[in-house]
Amino acid sequence: MARILKDAGAVPYVKTNCPITLLSFESTNDVWGRTTNPHNTDYSAGGSTGGESALLAYGGGRIGVGSDVAGSVRVPAHFAGIYSLRCSTGRWPKMGAKTSMAGQEGIPSVFSPMTRTLPDLVYFTKSMVGMKPWEYDHTVHPIPWRAGTYNSTKEQKKFKIGVMETDGVVPPSPACARALSLVSTALSTSGHTITPIYPPSPTTALKLASALLNSDGCSTFLAPFRTLEWNDPGAAQLSFYASLPSPIRYIHYLWTKYIKRDPLWADLLYGMRKYTTPEQWELVAKREAYKAEWHEWWQDGEGKGLDVILTVPNATPAVPHGAMRDAVASCGYTFLFNLLDYTAGVLPITYVDRKLDALPASFNASKMNGVARGAYNHYDADRMHG
Repeated sequence: MARILKDAGAVPYVKTNCPITLLSFESTNDVWGRTTNPHNTDYSAGGSTGGESALLAYGGGRIGVGSDVAGSVRVPAHFAGIYSLRCSTGRWPKMGAKTSMAGQEGIPSVFSPMTRTLPDLVYFTKSMVGMKPWEYDHTVHPIPWRAGTYNSTKEQKKFKIGVMETDGVVPPSPACARALSLVSTALSTSGHTITPIYPPSPTTALKLASALLNSDGCSTFLAPFRTLEWNDPGAAQLSFYASLPSPIRYIHYLWTKYIKRDPLWADLLYGMRKYTTPEQWELVAKREAYKAEWHEWWQDGEGKGLDVILTVPNATPAVPHGAMRDAVASCGYTFLFNLLDYTAGVLPITYVDRKLDALPASFNASKMNGVARGAYNHYDADRMHG
């Protein structure tokens, strides 16, 4: 990838911070420390490409590249207020870049662009594709920049846009719901058709993607760790559940499902384990069946005729440092499109407002599932203001 960029005239001048596992929406490690959010240093700039989002938001660069396996270019863009695009597999080069889970193809990691502005995002993507990256990297599909499609889309006056208001796991926080509403209203006012949609279960996608991503029981991303080396609290939680003996894991599953009455959280936790090869193949088959459901939804179902889907990038704005301990599983809005291998982008809309985005007095997190409780445990519109 670096060779392509240099041949295109780019001047690489910095590497930015990331978590050691590349599996967190925070970017902290023992070597370089903690990346803070440019808008509020008590909060994360996202992850795993949080160093890049912080640099771009600060104005220290115009373009950057990150990897994305569950939202790692889109969530940093969302947290820091920049632009990003999660490309589909085979569109952007990947050879020569490092990953914490080499060989993991259940949910393929993709490398994708991040920028300060939308024109920069277009320019960067067009320039990369224009370099014929398939001549450098065997994983890239030989598809040139389709200028005709790009221009006709720019000239199209009216779009039919489906709005997914919730993934059914974690309802968007008031700040994120307001941002989605602002965009929907602006598009509707401009004459576009806005329609609520209810696609194939995103809950199913979260369970399936979570099992696929760490079907090795987290052993691959843990292998390079040295004694006493710090681990992100979210990734540490994943590995903790994956290492539980089967009887204890099953007892915990029963307790969570029937005593705490939280079947969704119980299923997710029970799925955090090491799978045999036949079991992993079965997960891949389920993934393909789920993708086929979406294909049918687009072709003959509610999605027929839609030009694009609009939803929030994450249930909450940026989280405070250390919050991934609780919010590790709150990634459904981005993870969905990794499982489907769809192109997905993020653009900044607004800032948190302590008055407009405060939780209602009637809000009660104890009635939510475990994923939602973990996400909302750190939502505070007053502290997040601005």
